Amino acid sequence: MPSLLVLASVLALQSQQLTATELSLGAAGVMAHRTFAGAEWGLARRASGESRVALALAGGTIASRPAARAQVTLQMLVNPAARSGPGFYAGVGGAFMARRGSPGQAFLAVLLGVERAPGRRQGWYTELGFAGGVVRRPGGGCARSRSGGPNL
Repeated sequence: MPSLLVLASVLALQSQQLTATELSLGAAGVMAHRTFAGAEWGLARRASGESRVALALAGGTIASRPAARAQVTLQMLVNPAARSGPGFYAGVGGAFMARRGSPGQAFLAVLLGVERAPGRRQGWYTELGFAGGVVRRPGGGCARSRSGGPNL
């Protein structure tokens, strides 16, 4: 009978889906014909256990001119229930980049990422992808759980 209780509690923990709103700050860089470098603010919503929608807004420069960048991606989490160790994810979406004196450009965004301890309140992440050039985004952030699994 005790083993049945242990099994039931393990199954209950696994069935809880982590839903959270995540905030992040970091750097953004796009290496292309003209390189973008700047600071980035991000907001993501993990509505289900396996995916999240992320918005990243960045301000910086391209060729010494002020520039802005926005990116929205749907990210699929490889190991969403992990509470320790790295978490891996892949994403696809769209990006828009504009600089003063030039028309804006839209791009397909594809990325791979790794984050420290998914589901924790604080951590770091780094992403590498393509969206009008090679994109590199390191940063850190925090998450706030609204319902579902524990936020340790």
